[in-house]
Amino acid sequence: MTAERLTAIDLFSGAGGLTLGLQQAGFTVLAGVEINPVAAQTYRLNHPNIKCFEQDICLLDSKEILRELNLKKGELDLLAGCPPCQGFSTLRTRKKCNSLEDSRNELIYEYLRLVEDLLPKCIMLENVPALAKDQRMEVFLNRIEELGYHIDSNSVQVEDAADYGVPQRRKRMILKVARNLSVPHVEKVEKKITIREYFLIHGLKSAGGSGDPWHDYEQKRSPNVLKIIKNIPKNGGSRKDLPSSLVLECHKNRPGQFGDVYGRMKWDDVAPTITGGCNSPSKGRFLHPEEDRCITLREAALLQTFPLDYKFPEVSQASVALMIGNALPPELIRRHALAFKSILI
Repeated sequence: MTAERLTAIDLFSGAGGLTLGLQQAGFTVLAGVEINPVAAQTYRLNHPNIKCFEQDICLLDSKEILRELNLKKGELDLLAGCPPCQGFSTLRTRKKCNSLEDSRNELIYEYLRLVEDLLPKCIMLENVPALAKDQRMEVFLNRIEELGYHIDSNSVQVEDAADYGVPQRRKRMILKVARNLSVPHVEKVEKKITIREYFLIHGLKSAGGSGDPWHDYEQKRSPNVLKIIKNIPKNGGSRKDLPSSLVLECHKNRPGQFGDVYGRMKWDDVAPTITGGCNSPSKGRFLHPEEDRCITLREAALLQTFPLDYKFPEVSQASVALMIGNALPPELIRRHALAFKSILI
């Protein structure tokens, strides 16, 4: 590491949100690791000069990483990533699924293997809040402490992205540690940024005539669904405001469950958590605050703090929605990465 070059590797890189946040904080990302071919394609599309290991991380040899990136053990400044977290998701917990049954949860040990083999100066691991109390995190922390990483009460925190400049309510667990050093606390913003403010700041044009295919595409809904959407009150209304004649049978049978579906966002509030279902009104509060449609995929990406010109390949809307929903908000990553930068230089 030099003052001019702080190096990082992005594990489980997805569409590249973490990489983008690291770059915005001044890190040189040497490589990403991603098994999904569509996500890897998106990563390369936006980060063509970064090595992308498109393979199962379980089969990725640490020696190959060091050789390919011309690194020695202990030289890497930051190893960052978010192991797939569906096994710890709120929805699985709500359905009383046992996280022990989901093999994806074991990928945190592959992350640990790479920590042991690469011995980076700093580690950042992001995930859903439930991982903070899981036994796997206890094993992870015990082992990295043995390797010389400083662990204290601030090492693992559950944070809301809205407190760090993201126009979205998104609670995540963030682990930040360094070898033999304490990582500084990251200050929260004094005022959360709203959907209205964020769209205005970034000059978002009206959907349908922007020239952006991910903002202009036609949203096809059945006549009944479109009627429901039109009757949801503007700027924050929900299906609970509908007359009984428009309430779907599945909602009548479960009036207290999934209250956000068919809900509108509020202009002067942060957005709800953007998920892989962000292009469907039946998946959450994803209706536009004012117009009778879901937010577009470009609007969803912007609420994740991707720039307006971030590229997505010509694949299905469902595939793009999933990548956007699974992404780490670059602005959240940027602010936390600056804490590492302050001690590395």
